[in-house]
Amino acid sequence: MKDVYIVDAVRTPIGRYNGSLAAVRPDDLAAHAVRELLARTPDLDPSRIEDVYFGNANGAGEENRNVGRMAALLAGLPTSVPGVTVNRLCASGLEAVIQAARAIALGDASIALAGGVESMTRAPYVLPKSDKPFPAGHTELYSTTLGWRMVNPRMDPQWTVPLGESAELIADKHKITRAQQDAFALTSHRKAAAAQAAGLFDGEIAPVSLPQRKGDPVVFGADECVRADASLEAMARLKPSFRKENGTVTAGNASPLNDGAAALLLVDGEGLKATGREPLARIRATGVSAIDPHYFGLAPVAAVHRALAKAGKGFADLSTLELNEAFAAQVLGCVAEWPEFDPQILNPQGGAIALGHPLGASGARLAGTVAHQLARKDRELVSPPSASAWARASPSSSNDRKTPPWLSPSRTSTSRSTTSRTRTTKRSPRADRSVTTRRATTPRTAAPCCVTPSSRWSPYTAGTRRRWSWRVRSSASPTSPRSTTT
Repeated sequence: MKDVYIVDAVRTPIGRYNGSLAAVRPDDLAAHAVRELLARTPDLDPSRIEDVYFGNANGAGEENRNVGRMAALLAGLPTSVPGVTVNRLCASGLEAVIQAARAIALGDASIALAGGVESMTRAPYVLPKSDKPFPAGHTELYSTTLGWRMVNPRMDPQWTVPLGESAELIADKHKITRAQQDAFALTSHRKAAAAQAAGLFDGEIAPVSLPQRKGDPVVFGADECVRADASLEAMARLKPSFRKENGTVTAGNASPLNDGAAALLLVDGEGLKATGREPLARIRATGVSAIDPHYFGLAPVAAVHRALAKAGKGFADLSTLELNEAFAAQVLGCVAEWPEFDPQILNPQGGAIALGHPLGASGARLAGTVAHQLARKDRELVSPPSASAWARASPSSSNDRKTPPWLSPSRTSTSRSTTSRTRTTKRSPRADRSVTTRRATTPRTAAPCCVTPSSRWSPYTAGTRRRWSWRVRSSASPTSPRSTTT
């Protein structure tokens, strides 16, 4: 099995429903992400790309003719570069990353692109054909924006409940209150707003130029749903969206409807040489899991365990974990079933409740975001050039951490304790810390992948974040990938 590296990851800013990206077709969004990704790797000959994998959940509108291939063509890739579209619903973008990584690991490809796209604004209505010609009665239009439509009558009705009702069922199962969900949602907005203010998304966002009827184009460059002014008081005033009586899921503690695209460049060791770049991270393992469809939000529980087991890691080895925030109840349900997991490392830059959830793009967005996080974290661990060693220290105990307000008493009582550990080694540019990313709000499956920082140079280890050049290659960079485990 070959090592698989994430060389770079970009995404569009995430637009709100009928927001800044409403006029942009989904195939154009996908092409923009691919074009910008390759523009940041000018040494790569596009003809070397062996496949383009793209996730898309709806696929009923302008992206209906294999948006992976459409994105490659619209981005200007040679017509010899193939493309494929995959659908694991909300996990589609991450499934695209997993399939590309698997092809590279098995030697079927050396260089591949993976990503995802969704325009929920532009999702069309569909009109089923009648079973009989020239029907005299009325017919029904179905919205393809979100959720079940044209359901097979032989499906168990419990399996096809609205997605928000599924979140309510998870809240019932784990006794998650409305107050806990609102507190988690507020934390997501605050983290995302702080990350925006600190420029932490700058390395992954590729701004979109939006033509105007008059005047110059407007550049859209920031996620549109983040609310720096969010408050518990405002959230408490929102009415339940799915259960009118004693409901807990609201528009405030659920992800919004969104538009956006993301793309990643994946390579093996030989492909890495062709890019003239150094990778952000290395993919260690993947995992997929299924569960009863009406509890779809809990599928990540087993999927993450599988990915960690394949990587030979445990929760104590993680430095960050990205979990899609389709609903606060879904996230809190997963955390409740991971008693050994430290919730302080969950979604450090906010999640989908704040950033947005363009269905087919979200998994690729998560994989790219965590790769950039790991590269940035490693920059903090790398010594100055004159130093001869670096050190990493963990918190001395779980008592040093503040308990998040959204955790239940039963969950906090079982949170793991971390003993102090500091290790100093000869100078090494990176620590091999495993992290699990996942995107799995599909009704049936979850697909996480474990990612570790690459041992090679990245933009975050060469000068300041805002001023690095994509053409710079560190002369001190190792000639072969390696990593150090602490």
